[in-house]
Amino acid sequence: MLALQKSTNQIMNSKILRISLIAALAGFLFGFDTVVISGAEKKLQLLWNSSEAFHGTVVIGMALFGTVIGAILGGIPTNKIGRKNTLIWIGILYSISAIGSAFANDPVTFGIFRFIGGLGVGASTVAAPAYISEIAPAKDRGRLVGLYQFMLVFGILVAFMSNYALSNVGENDWRWMVGVEAFPAVIYTLFVLTVPKSPRWLLTKNRTEEAKKILYSINPDLSLEELEAEIAYGEEGAAASESIFMKKYRFPLTLAFLIAFFNQFSGINAFLYYAPRIFEAAGLGESTALLSSIGIGITNLIFTLLGIFLIDRLGRKQLMYFGSIGYIISLSLVAAAFILNWESMAVPIFLFLFIASHAIGQGAVIWVFISEVFPNHLRGTGQAFGSSVHWVLAWLIPSSIPALFAWVGPGPVFGFFAFMMVLQLLFVMFMMPETKGITLEELGKKLSRSKNNID
Repeated sequence: MLALQKSTNQIMNSKILRISLIAALAGFLFGFDTVVISGAEKKLQLLWNSSEAFHGTVVIGMALFGTVIGAILGGIPTNKIGRKNTLIWIGILYSISAIGSAFANDPVTFGIFRFIGGLGVGASTVAAPAYISEIAPAKDRGRLVGLYQFMLVFGILVAFMSNYALSNVGENDWRWMVGVEAFPAVIYTLFVLTVPKSPRWLLTKNRTEEAKKILYSINPDLSLEELEAEIAYGEEGAAASESIFMKKYRFPLTLAFLIAFFNQFSGINAFLYYAPRIFEAAGLGESTALLSSIGIGITNLIFTLLGIFLIDRLGRKQLMYFGSIGYIISLSLVAAAFILNWESMAVPIFLFLFIASHAIGQGAVIWVFISEVFPNHLRGTGQAFGSSVHWVLAWLIPSSIPALFAWVGPGPVFGFFAFMMVLQLLFVMFMMPETKGITLEELGKKLSRSKNNID
């Protein structure tokens, strides 16, 4: 009997894993879409003879602006039409963007289609982590939500490899670079049609029978009555008209803001968008710069896997300690390398350390943490808030990089990012709670009361 129960649990766990992997494919498209432009952006600037400001704000920045809008508004469909249906529309947006960008003949049209893809990126950072966190058992939630980040960095690696492979296929190689994303986008859209809706979301919509059927199919160890009791406990005293901006939710709101704020002030997106340009500034040739970008993608993937392996063992806070210290060391070394004109290969080595620090720390933790700190009835809105902060900064910071590099040079810019990571370390030490192994309902209840209720 015990063996039969164990076998049943394994089957159900594999089902939850499969569902989580499919939802996490939104992260693959996020990573691919974000980085694929890095191989084409200098070619497009030369092709359209764009100024640094126009190139940064239109050709690069329109995708980021779309991501901001997608993140801000992503909580609306995530709550209204559900996590699953939102994920389907995300796949459609990615598909339209990839095809349209590939056939664009001017920077404005290109920017519009990149904006559409950005909407998908922003919405995916709301819907996918929220969906996975709601179907995952508490003990496995970090690893399962972490699959979104794994797929994200896998998408980054594939984009770097794709850019390198397509960099010499012809005069219009940039069209292939941005257009090839249509293939995984269509595949993802078809796959996500097969996943069930979130039982927790269904219960918030009073669709009890549908929730019961889905819950039994993916996690029979948790009865509907137990889940309803957990939700009732987590939302005890909560009103339907509540907002994340109420005083009682100030602490989780602050946590979501700060982890997103520091994520971008590490300089991670600025680096990913302009990796080949940064390597060329360090003295590497164009081909070597693209190849070094692949090394960055591999490093990111390996240390993300390590972070996912450790997140439910060591906890979110411990990984943030590792990442913060690694950030400070690596960014300081990168800044010194540019300021003191060290040999060119020093910069890629220090940036590999930077990527490793990001992957095991912020990269593994951010989307898990934001998906955990808000109660069920506010999770979509809270996830949208945290994602919005992340993407507003991810729009402003990379858009300013070409001008900043031309004005003060890479050294002072990376030095500033290193200083911001000292502040992140203080945030982790004195404010950030540990959330591993605690149910979403219990977290929502405790964090809305006081930061002192969790060690």
